[in-house]
Amino acid sequence: MNQDSYLLEARDLTKLYGIVQALDSASFTVGSGITGLLGPNGAGKSTAIRIFLGLTDATSGSALVMGADARHPDARTRLGYMPEHDCLPPNQSAANFLTHMAEVSGIPPSRSRALAADTLRHVGLFEERYRPIGGYSTGMKQRVKLAQALVHDPVLILLDEPTAGLDPTGRTEMLNLIRRIAREFGISVVLSTHLMQDVERTCDNIVLLDMGRVKESSDVKSLTEETELIYVEVANNRDRFTAELSDRNIVHTSEGIAISIPDVDGAKFDAIRDALVASEARLVRMGPRQRALIDLFRTN
Repeated sequence: MNQDSYLLEARDLTKLYGIVQALDSASFTVGSGITGLLGPNGAGKSTAIRIFLGLTDATSGSALVMGADARHPDARTRLGYMPEHDCLPPNQSAANFLTHMAEVSGIPPSRSRALAADTLRHVGLFEERYRPIGGYSTGMKQRVKLAQALVHDPVLILLDEPTAGLDPTGRTEMLNLIRRIAREFGISVVLSTHLMQDVERTCDNIVLLDMGRVKESSDVKSLTEETELIYVEVANNRDRFTAELSDRNIVHTSEGIAISIPDVDGAKFDAIRDALVASEARLVRMGPRQRALIDLFRTN
C-alpha cells in the first residue's frame, strides 16, 4: 500500500505512564477496510487509540492520521470514536444526544436532527429514538455509541470493545452491523478487542499487540490460511494405522479423535494413503488444518 493511502500510521510509538510502559516502540499502519486491533487486556490497544484521537500524547514516536499529526485538530474531524466505557447521558433521548454530537462536530443545527434520525435508522434504533437512553438495554446502548461515532460522516471509526457486555446473539448482531455499515457506506473501521473470534469473523486485517509491542501486522486471510498440517480421522483400526505410519517414519500426533501429521508434501501424502490401505482403516476425513489466530499467541 502506498504510504499516502494509510489512514493511520504509528512510528515507533512509545507511551509511559510513570514506570508502566503501555506502548513499546510500536510501528504499524492501518489502511481501508476493517482492521482488528487485537490483544489481551493491558496490551496497549486503548492507549494507541487515545493517541490517534489526540486525547493523550506519546512519550516518543509519532502517530499520523491520514498523513497529518494526530495532535492536529483537523485530524480528529475525520475520525469517529466509540469508547468502551458507558458515557451516555441517561436522561437524554438518543435523538437529542446524536443531534448534539452532530452539532459539536460542526454540522449546522438545521441538518443535525435529520442526520441523527437517519443514523439511528441505520443502527436499528429509529423507532426508539425518543426514549431516554437510561431505559435502553446494553445492546441498544452499544448501538447508540456506534451511531454517535458515525453521525458526522467520518472516514474512519475507532471502536473500542464494541461487543463488551453483549450475549452471543448480541455480539453477532453488532459484528454484522459493523460489517454492513463498513460495506454500504464505505467507512473504514478499527475494531479494538481482546476477542479473537470477533476479529476472525469481522476483520480484513489485523494488528496484534502484546505488552505494548506489535507481534503481527498482516491481513487475516494470510494469517489463517491452510498450513501443511494434515488431520486424519479413521473409523476403525486406528492402532494399526498409526503403526503403519511409524513403519514409514511418518511423524504423527494424536489430537482427540484425529491424527495430525506435519509437513505433508506429495511423497508423504502418498505414504499416508499407503498406510491407510495396509492397515485396512476406513477413512472418515483427511484434510488440511485451518490455522486460527490463537496460534499467533502460541508461536510468537
